[in-house]
Amino acid sequence: MTKKVAIFISGSGSNMVSLVNSMYRRNYAWPSLVLSNKSCASGLSKARKFNIPTVCIEPKKASGFDLDFEAEIQRELKNYKIELICLAGFMRVLSSNFVDIWKGKILNIHPSLLPKYKGLNTHKRVLENGEKLTGCTVHEVTPELDCGRILGQATVPVLPHDTVESIRLRVLEKEHLLYPRALEQFCLGRSVLVTM
Repeated sequence: MTKKVAIFISGSGSNMVSLVNSMYRRNYAWPSLVLSNKSCASGLSKARKFNIPTVCIEPKKASGFDLDFEAEIQRELKNYKIELICLAGFMRVLSSNFVDIWKGKILNIHPSLLPKYKGLNTHKRVLENGEKLTGCTVHEVTPELDCGRILGQATVPVLPHDTVESIRLRVLEKEHLLYPRALEQFCLGRSVLVTM
């Protein structure tokens, strides 16, 4: 039986689209909900075009943990009988309490080769440090930011005339390929590191 997946987004939802297309094609999971913390997220309309239920829950606090916000999310996840969460450009850190409740059931894609460059501004830091290689990582979410078990990584060369934007676009292309493959292996219970 395929797992019911919720995809959390904050913006355009390009990784969400890649995940949904893959789930529909390969039937290893079912996209049952797209949830956003921003009503203006253009990914919500993309999800509706796929006939996926959407929910927008905006936190009352601009930063930090918002327990009421997370309680509302929990209600929606229960309502849709969600079994797995994929963070896909969800720009909000979840509390350790939330993550503990969903231990081993939240995946994220991060735009660096973890454990390097955790957190924000990864591409800028890659350029500043003169890296020759960067990429993206799919990992399990744990209470410690960007530290969970790595499920997959894809590499991208850093070219001499690269900018933050040119790296971002090349890494994003790899994200769209890597995340669906890593999710599929995870849903099938395969403990293999997906590499590209």
